[in-house]
This record gives sequence, C-alpha cells and structure tokens, in this order.
Amino acid sequence: MTSISPLVAPPHFKPAIKESSSPHHEKLALLLDKNKTIKHLSQIHAFIIRHGLESHPVLNFKLQHSYSSLGQVEDSVALFNRTQNPNVFFYTSIIRSHAKNGLHEEALHFYVQMLSENVEPNAFTLSTVIKACTLEVGKILHCHAHKFGYESDSYVSTALVDVYARGMDVVSARRLFDMMPEKNIVSSTAMITGYAKNGDVDEARSLFDGMEERDVVSWSVMIDGYVQYGKPNEALILFRQMLKSKVKPNGVSMVAFLSACGQAGALELGKWAHSYIRYNETLSNTQVGTTLIDMYNKCGSIEEARMVFDGIKYKDAVVYNAMIGGYAIHGFGLDALKLFKEMTDLGLRPTDITFIGILSACAHAGLVSEGWSIFHAMKNEYGIQPKVEHYGCMVNLLGRAGQLKEAYNLLSSARIEADRVLWGTLLWACRLHKNVVLAEKIVEYLHERGLSNSGTYVLLSNIYAAAGNWDGVAGIRSMMKQTGVQKEPGCSSIEVNNNVHEFRAGDVKHPKSKEIYEMLEHVNGWLRAHGYSSQTDEALQNIGETDRERLLEVHSEKLALAFGLISTNPGTSIKIYKNLRVCQDCHAVMKLVSIISNRKIIMRDRNRFHHFVDGSCSCGDYW
Repeated sequence: MTSISPLVAPPHFKPAIKESSSPHHEKLALLLDKNKTIKHLSQIHAFIIRHGLESHPVLNFKLQHSYSSLGQVEDSVALFNRTQNPNVFFYTSIIRSHAKNGLHEEALHFYVQMLSENVEPNAFTLSTVIKACTLEVGKILHCHAHKFGYESDSYVSTALVDVYARGMDVVSARRLFDMMPEKNIVSSTAMITGYAKNGDVDEARSLFDGMEERDVVSWSVMIDGYVQYGKPNEALILFRQMLKSKVKPNGVSMVAFLSACGQAGALELGKWAHSYIRYNETLSNTQVGTTLIDMYNKCGSIEEARMVFDGIKYKDAVVYNAMIGGYAIHGFGLDALKLFKEMTDLGLRPTDITFIGILSACAHAGLVSEGWSIFHAMKNEYGIQPKVEHYGCMVNLLGRAGQLKEAYNLLSSARIEADRVLWGTLLWACRLHKNVVLAEKIVEYLHERGLSNSGTYVLLSNIYAAAGNWDGVAGIRSMMKQTGVQKEPGCSSIEVNNNVHEFRAGDVKHPKSKEIYEMLEHVNGWLRAHGYSSQTDEALQNIGETDRERLLEVHSEKLALAFGLISTNPGTSIKIYKNLRVCQDCHAVMKLVSIISNRKIIMRDRNRFHHFVDGSCSCGDYW
C-alpha cells in the first residue's frame, strides 16, 4: 500500500527567504506556483536565466520545488548544488523531493549533509525524512526529534507512529500514539495499518471505530486488512458502510473490495464493482484490471475474466500472470500454455509467478511432460531458480499422475529445504492413490521435525479409513484429542441476491433450513431414480452403512446446492465455494444433478474449480 502520510507542507510552512518587491520577480514566482507542465517550466527557467535571475533566492527555491513536483529530481539537485549556503528550507525541499519519488537513501544523504553543514532541521524536515527511513534509522531520528524539541509536533509524532508501525513495532507505535495530545486521521490510520500488518485486525477495528473522522485512506486500510487476513465478508460489510458514509472509493479501496469479492465468491458484488469502475474511468488502471481478472477467476467466471484481459490495452507480465493463473485453477491447461507462448512471443519476460501459474496449470490438467519441460526451461533458459512454490507444483503434478516415487525423489534432491506444505502435497497424493506406507513415512518425518499440523493427521486418518484400518484411525484421533489438535471444519458458501450464505455439515441454523432439507429429499429421490448409490467409503467413519449415507447427505456443499435450487430460477447457474477439497461422493452427485436439473454447477474447492455441465466435470475427474 502506498504511504499513508501525504508529503505536503503543513499550513505554517513558509520559506524564510526575503522576497524582492519587484513586480517582475513576483510575477515569475506566481507563474512557478501555477506551473503544471515540464514544457512550461522550462520556458520560465529559460527566461530567468536570460535575465540573470537564477540566483534570486525565492525564484531558485520555487524552481527547485517545481522540478521536484514534476518528478525531475536531477534538475532539482542541479539547482540545489549551485545554491550558495542553502538554509533549512532548501534542504527540506530537496529531501522532500527525493522522499516523494521513492529515493529514500538519497533523502537520508541530504539530511546527513545538512547536519554536517550545521544546518538545524525543523519539524517538517524531520517528519519528511522519517517517512523515508526504516525502523532502525527511524529510532535514530526519534532521538533527533527529542534533541531538537520536535517530538511533540503533530507532524513529527505522526511520522514516528508510522515508522514504528511499518517496522512491526506496534507496541512502541501505540505508546507514541497514546502520548499524542491531538490524534488526527493520518496518525490513526498509521496505527491501524500497523495492527493489520501485525495480524491484529480486531485491535485495528477497535481503533477504527473510535475515530471521530475517517477519510478514504483509513477506510481502505481497514478493508484491506480484513482481506489480507482472510475475512472477506467483514471487508464487504465495511465497504458498504463506507458507501453509506458518503465516502467515495479510490483505487486502493476498489482493489481491496474486488479481492474480497474473489475470496468470498461474491460474483454479483464483483460485477457491481466492475460497473462502478467503468463509470469512474479514473479508477481504471493496470492494477485494478489485474484484480478484476483475479476476481472473475475466483468467482468462477473465466469467460468474463478473459474479456477483461482482452480489454486491457497495455498488458504486462502481471496481467498475463493473472489470466494464466485463472486458467490453471479452472483446469484449462492448454489455454494456459497457449497464453504463456503468446506472452513470450511478445517479448515479455516470465517471472517466478508466471512459472507458478503455468506449472499449476500443468498439474491440474495432468500434463506431466509439459510440466517437466517448463520446469527445466525456468532454470536453464530464464535463470530463475525454483522456489518452494515451484517444487510444490511439480510434486502436485507428479503426485496426481501417480508418480509418487518421482515426486519423493524430487523433494529429496531439491536444493531448498522442503516444508510441511510440500510434504503435505505429497501426502495428499498418497491419500489419492492409497499409498499407506509412504504416507506413514512422510508423517513420521514431519512429526520428528515439529512440522506436523492438524491437516497432516487428518490426511493420515483418512488414508487409514480408506484402507479400512480403523485401529489406525482411532489412534490418530486419540492423539489429536490429547494434544488439542483441531480438525478444520468444512464450510461451503453460495451467493444469492448479493448476500453470501454459509453452511456447515448438518447445518440447521439457516432461516430456510426446513425448505433446504425438503429439497435435499427431492435431490436424493432424483439420485435414486437414476440408480445412484452413495459412495459410503468417503464417510471415513467406522459406522453402519445407513449412518454413513446420512453423513454424506448433509455435507456442506449439498446444503448449499439445495439452497441454490430453491433460491434461484430454473436453468440458472449455481456457484458454490468450499474451503476444503470436495469429496468423491459430492463430486459425483454434482455431476448427476447438473444433468437432472439442467443447470450448470460451478464449485470452487481448496484446489481448483469444477464446472459441472450435462453430467460431466471440467476436471475430467482428475483433482
């Protein structure tokens, strides 16, 4: 996120330079203040040189300021270097020029030079340079602020809160914040940013709610905080509150809102945001366009994502990465490969993110030889060393294809140290192909190194259950209970009329639970009429056949499906979002219901999208 503290001079900031009373000088100074273009500025500068006025202190100062405001830092420096005995205002201007343009080291260099020339900084100098430094340097400048008596200045204290918050030292930031006699929007937003970055979104929200005045930046920071920590529904609710408060969204808040829509699968809200962006053309930029592609991809609308992609005139690698990633999670491996070739043919250099997307696409489509070829090309042709994510894609690709030995050898010989995610990916492949021996070996390895978690044990328990080893299942569950390890509960959601409805297995809390379970009975009747019998081995519990069937019937995705059937018009597509991997029984049911109900059903699970149409799934039963 961009800096939350605007680099503008406070109202009391006036350069202590004696201005000439000459109308000629005053007219030139006024022209410099109003200047908006480099061409116009160059003409004024040329006039000043021709009339021998370049050394005039006011005109010199305003020239430097004008060049820096237009991003012409080198010209500003050239003028500064010709200034005789520059005072604190000249130094502050040149420091501000570099800080504003992201040249933080250079800004600090001029600050040090100023001190070496025995020029004492003022409050604006310190607030400006503090914003351009790291936490370590910020602590030194904090001492300077105390030494020069500016620690209590609102601009300086706000900048200090910001630097401590950015440096993840929220305790010190909050101590400074509480000591401020007058808290403003900027200081409060800086503190909120620190809590969101530190993962304490509840504390950030408490502070946000206590603000007497909020601007679009403070709203955006809070909304983005919810998005970053996987709380999209809270982000969507807060965005609506922002609109009700008559605060107009900016690019940052729109990107955060679109990301929340993607996480929650709130397609209709995402479409509204897209329309809003089209209406407010100033918000339309590459970042927003990329986020739109990502939102449509995550909401299951790959066609609309491609339309946005095609509509972006100047595409960079980031834009291509978003579309390739979309094809990957939807299982359209060949489309991803085609786009990858188009990207390289245009001379765009792939990034490590590009290769994560294309390797993931190969994994979801089972393109083993293509995946190996790209993995080698990444290293040999593009000089990109594989990271954990790239190895994860390859392990996923090989594991899904049943090449467990090759996947194990790849991990064992990798230059990086495999983490729990990588081994977990291979463990899932063991679950898929019922390889108990390798699964036990992996779990033992993870347990010995303290890398195991709830997912590790749940997977091993499921592998035992699928093999009918109920003693093994009981042992794992007993161990989890003793150590307090909790299984992540399954949850499915569906958006209807701009509202997201969530369900858990056996859920009866929904206001329409009666209608939902009545529809489930209708669905079960359809299935029986078509000769379908539940895949009870997916229940993974040592109970009777009838009880297993009942457990499967109330899986969260089936409840979401039933709610979709009673809440939408016949023939309308149904989109469901599951936080875990869809089980084989639910997958089979979705295929059959799609043909019986004559509806397209789109489901996003933890791994990918499934498009169920006319009794078939886009994954080809390969997930």
